[in-house]
Amino acid sequence: MLDILYQDEYLIAINKPHGLLVHRSSIAADASEFALQLLRHQIGKKVNPVHRIDRKTGGLLLFAFDKPAEIAMQQAFMENRVSKKYLAILRGFTDDEGEIDYPLRKENGTLQEALTRYKTLQRAELDVPHGAHPTSRYSLIEAKPETGRMHQLRKHFAHIFHPIIGDRTHGCNKQNKLFKDRWQMETMFLHASQLCFEHPVSKKVITIDAPLQPEFSQVMNLMGWN
Repeated sequence: MLDILYQDEYLIAINKPHGLLVHRSSIAADASEFALQLLRHQIGKKVNPVHRIDRKTGGLLLFAFDKPAEIAMQQAFMENRVSKKYLAILRGFTDDEGEIDYPLRKENGTLQEALTRYKTLQRAELDVPHGAHPTSRYSLIEAKPETGRMHQLRKHFAHIFHPIIGDRTHGCNKQNKLFKDRWQMETMFLHASQLCFEHPVSKKVITIDAPLQPEFSQVMNLMGWN
C-alpha cells in the first residue's frame, strides 16, 4: 500500500518509495510496478502525475484527479511557483549554507540556468577508513531547487564535490561501493520532503510533508542523527 499524505477532490499526494518508477517507461524495462498504476488500483480512481521525481529518489509525489487541476499544477511547477524541499546525505562536510548557480545542459546541448540553495543540518564522521582517509565524513543537507532541471540536485552536488550517496550516475563509486559492501545499502539518499503551493481551485496555500523512508532513517541512525 502506498502511503497517502494528502487528498482532496482535486489532488492526491503519496510518499513514493525509493526505487519505484512514477510510470511505465521504455528505458526501465526491468520494472514491474509503477506508482501511477499502484495508486490507481489502490484508490479505484484515475489520476495523473503533475510532476516527476527520479526512480531512485523517495518522497513526495503529487497527482491530479482531473485535467484542469493537472494542467494548472503542471504550469505551477513549470513557472517555479511550487516551493520544493529535499533532504540528502552527501559525501564530506558541506558548508553551513550555500548556493549553487551552475547551468545544466539539456540532451540537445542547450544550456539552462539552474539554481540550488542548501543548508547543512547535521554532520557525521565515522570511524571507517576510506581510501587515504582514516575516517569517513558525511553531511545531511536540506536543499531547495529554485529551478526544476533534470537531475538538478544530483548534478549540482556532484559539481561542488559533495555527491549524493547512492547516486550511481553522478556520485562517487567508491562511496557507493562502501555502503553496499559494509552496510548492504544501495539506496540513493535523496528524499523529496516538502511541497508548498497555492491550490489550483481553493487558492489556499497547501504544505505537504513526507516522512523519511525506512532506508533513509536507517542511515540517519547509523550517523547518529536525530
